[in-house]
Amino acid sequence: MVPLSSDVSGVTYPDLMSAQKSKPTSVVGALFGFIGFSVLAGLLVTIGVTPAIAVAGMTASSSIGVFESIPEYIEIGKLQQRNTLYAKQGGQDVPFATLYSENRVEMKWEQVSDNLKNAVVAGEDRRFYEHGGVDVTSLVRAAVGSVGGGELGASGGGSTLTMQLVRNIRIAQSQQLDTQEERDAAYKEATTTTLDRKLEEMKFAIGLEKKYTKDEILLAYLNIAYFGDQTYGVQAASQHYFNKNASDLTVEEAASLIAIVQYPDTRNLSTPEKYEGNKARRDVIIKAMLAEGFIDQPQAEASLASDIAGYVHLTAPTQGCAAVTASGAQYFCDYVKKNIKNLAVLGDSPEEREKNWATGGYSVFTTLDLDLTGSAKEKIDRYAPAGETRLQLGSVVDSVEAGTGRVIVMAQNTTFSEIAGEDRTQTSVNFSTDQEYGGSGGFQPGSTYKPFTLIDWLEQGNGVNQTVNATPRTFQLTADGAPTVKWTPKNDANERPGYMSVASATAKSMNTAYAAMATQLDLADIKNVAEKLGVHRADGKPLQYENPTSIIGSNEVAPLTMAAAYAGIAAGGKYCEPIVVDNIKDGNGTDIGGQAQTCTQALDPDVAAGAARAMSGLWNGGGTAPNGLPRDGIPEIGKTGTTDDKDQIWIIGATTRLATAVWQGNYDGGKKSLRTVTSPLQSTYGTYANARSAFFREVQTVNNTVFGGGAFATPSNAVLRGSGVSVPKLEGSTPSAAQSLLRGVSLSYRDGGTQPSALPAGQVSGSDPAAGTLVSKRSTVTVYTSDGSLATTVPDVTGQNVKNATKAISDAGFTAAPTIAGFTAGDGKNECRVASTNPGANASASKDTAIGVTLFGTKDGTDPGDCQ
Repeated sequence: MVPLSSDVSGVTYPDLMSAQKSKPTSVVGALFGFIGFSVLAGLLVTIGVTPAIAVAGMTASSSIGVFESIPEYIEIGKLQQRNTLYAKQGGQDVPFATLYSENRVEMKWEQVSDNLKNAVVAGEDRRFYEHGGVDVTSLVRAAVGSVGGGELGASGGGSTLTMQLVRNIRIAQSQQLDTQEERDAAYKEATTTTLDRKLEEMKFAIGLEKKYTKDEILLAYLNIAYFGDQTYGVQAASQHYFNKNASDLTVEEAASLIAIVQYPDTRNLSTPEKYEGNKARRDVIIKAMLAEGFIDQPQAEASLASDIAGYVHLTAPTQGCAAVTASGAQYFCDYVKKNIKNLAVLGDSPEEREKNWATGGYSVFTTLDLDLTGSAKEKIDRYAPAGETRLQLGSVVDSVEAGTGRVIVMAQNTTFSEIAGEDRTQTSVNFSTDQEYGGSGGFQPGSTYKPFTLIDWLEQGNGVNQTVNATPRTFQLTADGAPTVKWTPKNDANERPGYMSVASATAKSMNTAYAAMATQLDLADIKNVAEKLGVHRADGKPLQYENPTSIIGSNEVAPLTMAAAYAGIAAGGKYCEPIVVDNIKDGNGTDIGGQAQTCTQALDPDVAAGAARAMSGLWNGGGTAPNGLPRDGIPEIGKTGTTDDKDQIWIIGATTRLATAVWQGNYDGGKKSLRTVTSPLQSTYGTYANARSAFFREVQTVNNTVFGGGAFATPSNAVLRGSGVSVPKLEGSTPSAAQSLLRGVSLSYRDGGTQPSALPAGQVSGSDPAAGTLVSKRSTVTVYTSDGSLATTVPDVTGQNVKNATKAISDAGFTAAPTIAGFTAGDGKNECRVASTNPGANASASKDTAIGVTLFGTKDGTDPGDCQ
């Protein structure tokens, strides 16, 4: 033992000169010399004095230099913890997913069992409350192992709990570096057992002891330590191995847990094969707890006699989105993960946010409704099962709250899995979202894209009730003012309508009508409308609009994007970007905010009301989804969509509160028609396409029980009529007069030729569109003239009896029998004779006209009776 001398301020120091004069010449001497200097170093380090350490290959002065170069302090800092996602269920916030880099729950002092605190002190550092960070006795034991070139600590470690905490902090810090190469290098540096590393731990331990209390250091160790099987900290370990909290551990459970820390891979409790090694160390700790007075003899004996298998209740950590058991919520979980970079409350940059998320400890309260999502998942599995073998069938239901952008439902027919395989029912691809967020490249929305043309139509001053010529033909559109390629679209069922209102064209989803509307617009403006409502390609490329087919949905778009756009229309034109996080609490339980709502008034409310009016016709008898409307009386707007190959089918609807998109399709690029493949419900609906209305109705019916909805705003007359004009009445006029009338209301005249008519030959007999129809200014009206073929001259039958008059009228070519129109006063001699006809004698009339005959009656003009 090195003699003690020199008392400074009540502290006794070793005799430095005495130690320096010792010059051992043998191995034994070298050993004792090293121990002497180690004791010196230990004592000096304990009180925070710079030591002079002389070992083989190192002089005292060089040791001092090394020690001085080490930073004095290391922060305990924030530990990596679990992040927990919450969603609504039964109106309450419930956890549904756990995400972490390290499975850890940081605990407070009072949340940790005294048995754990006592076990770690007894088992790892009995003099913890006596030393100043470095324990001399342990240091000497470690030094012995390094004599002769061995690694320091090979025979005992020499590390106090404070020094072990330093090592764990440095390991934790290494895992937060940016690259794997940096992480590996820092981890190796933190765990290599060398004199340099031990010196660093010693000085950092001194710094910790100066900055933190003993209880703070002990708690930090219990929270940071690794307990094997990917479990960190006493709370996660207690839950994993014993299915209980760290506050409730018994003596034997606490001792078993602390028995793991020296050899976490071989002494953990994940399998019975490791119980023997754990028990051997556990019993040492229990005896140490008895020796330290932490427990009494009966407690020790009972704990030593306990069977590990009797108290281990292994609970597998449920980490990651694939482990989510809440029905339908797996893909939403993954979408939240991929949105971390957008959560400004987690940091100033995407990189900082990801780093803070990896550190964890957050409670994330999401927008998801588990009840509605579970219901949607059940409907998906019935209407669009992932096990379909005739095609790679994908299907999603996405619901977005109008006016906020909150994603309420995100469900998919497949099971989330990040393991590539042959199982068609499993995939990590989220069909709801953009490629950037784990989604596919999107899907063509078909006619669900038409509302953007409708809105541009209204914004340009046209009206919902205006008519357009939907006759199939070749169209020439413009994009940025330049003509596009010519386009000859067909209607879904090859219909050949003529003029029809925009409202009717929307309900019936007539491609040719929308092409006619687009001839009065510019494709660039239609694209701009879509973008105002958040529509973009799922692959991140710009929306294609130069091709005329863009107006009927040729761009690939994610279903969530379309649902959010419809929510914007339903909210009176207020578009909000989809968000998934309402609020976040940090590890201390402090609210730090949620995902900011980003909303804009994308549309004039009156225009939005007009679009909603047209889109409400979907559910009517003439619409494309008459069976899709929930039978709850809640107003709903919507639109169906079907691609040219019928390989993608959509239906999107919205109340004033919630928009829901239902998509089904070939997700692998296949072209299998959903109009020919029978669905699992074929006995009721036949094909997948025929079942989509019922699919949507069932989903939205449940949604409406939670969100409801009110009446949509009434559009103004200006939006209903637009700047259109009514076609004037032209029948009976001359062609030249008809031209003048049309020119006067900014309409163009087109000669439609003659047609069979009762009007005199050469007179205008009709027009297309008909008189009174609301059309756009500068529209062309086709005018038809009579060929007179349906007309004849009314004979003069005045004075004839009914029988003779009837014969004369028939002989003149009239096919309908004349009718007695009434009686007029007679002179007593001309009763029952014809007084006049309507039309009058010699007038031109249609051959199918029923001529009205007025007869002479009595002198007072009454029916004389028996007029034959």
